[in-house]
Amino acid sequence: MSRQTLSYLIRRLEEVGIRPKPHHGQNFLIDLNLLEMIASSAKLEPNDLVLEVGTGTGSLTARIAPQVAEVITVEVDPQMHQLASEELIDFTNVTQLRLDALAGKHRLEPELVALVERKLAVDPERRLKLVSNLPYHIATPLISNLLLSPIVPVSMTVTIQKEMAERICARPATKDYSALSVWIQSQCATEIVRVMAPTVFWPRPKVDSAIVRIVLEPERRALIPDLEFFHTFVRTLFLHRRKFLRGVLIANYKEWFSKPQIDALLAGLGYVETVRAEELPPEEILRLAEAVRAM
Repeated sequence: MSRQTLSYLIRRLEEVGIRPKPHHGQNFLIDLNLLEMIASSAKLEPNDLVLEVGTGTGSLTARIAPQVAEVITVEVDPQMHQLASEELIDFTNVTQLRLDALAGKHRLEPELVALVERKLAVDPERRLKLVSNLPYHIATPLISNLLLSPIVPVSMTVTIQKEMAERICARPATKDYSALSVWIQSQCATEIVRVMAPTVFWPRPKVDSAIVRIVLEPERRALIPDLEFFHTFVRTLFLHRRKFLRGVLIANYKEWFSKPQIDALLAGLGYVETVRAEELPPEEILRLAEAVRAM
């Protein structure tokens, strides 16, 4: 299936009696140049362990496997898992899992985490990279949860909705700036590699897509003393991103702090009463989070 053109893909799926399942986010990339772009943008090295979520037909897997030490690829659909097993049978360094990568909205599947940890332990020089044409509906929780997990990738090169890619890379005081922007940018460098029209997929999605590259910056991540607290704090702030910061803090932390205490905290940080969370860059939101945590 490395030659995953539209005609070949339709014929192959018909042969095995498979129809794409929208509820699994099955939109197959049929532009071979873009498949190559995903793999090349990941900057793969011989010692890498690659995690792929959404095996599909195995076309991206087959491009990745010859370049790296091992690939762990995850597929929730049993029919697609079986098809990919036939396509990838000659790759001895590919481990296929038939499961959901997420065990709920806020947690990765423990079986997947355990396997990645074992594969990383084979060689202390191994580095984990996420490389995937991600099903749209799991993209946000997967990326967010990986940054909270024991298996944080050194990079993530993924195809996602263009709207989500813009949120990941958004700057303060723009319409796309969100909790996701802050959470990822507080730890990583981000870039949109390529925007893709619906026509490069089959079946065609209703929205544009994008290849986004997210690279962990360990020195920035190390500045966050309590990742769980910061993650929750950021999400709390951006539930009401357009409200004044003072009001959001008073409403959400009234069990712990009085209004005068909140006013003193904001004044101590040099914020005016009309500042909003959406105006603050990630480093300022971390400074605020640490001030609240210290109190």
